[in-house]
Amino acid sequence: MFRDRAGRLQDGYSRQCPSCEVVLFFAEDSQHPFVKRAMRDARKVRKEMREAEAAKLAAPEPQGAQSRRFAGRTRSAGRED
Repeated sequence: MFRDRAGRLQDGYSRQCPSCEVVLFFAEDSQHPFVKRAMRDARKVRKEMREAEAAKLAAPEPQGAQSRRFAGRTRSAGRED
């Protein structure tokens, strides 16, 4: 029903249902199984996103890769006066 991002769905998050206008509160200690599952899944997704970002930062950049800014440019031999 809701398509909120995992980054938003943290302890204390609240959202109003678009159909019945009831405000739902998402808490880690909720007894409702759907809320528990949503919180667990969001926590898992956030962890995977952090790990992927850390792996991306830790991976060395390929030697031949250049930024888009300088792609295709070559250094000229210099001016001859």
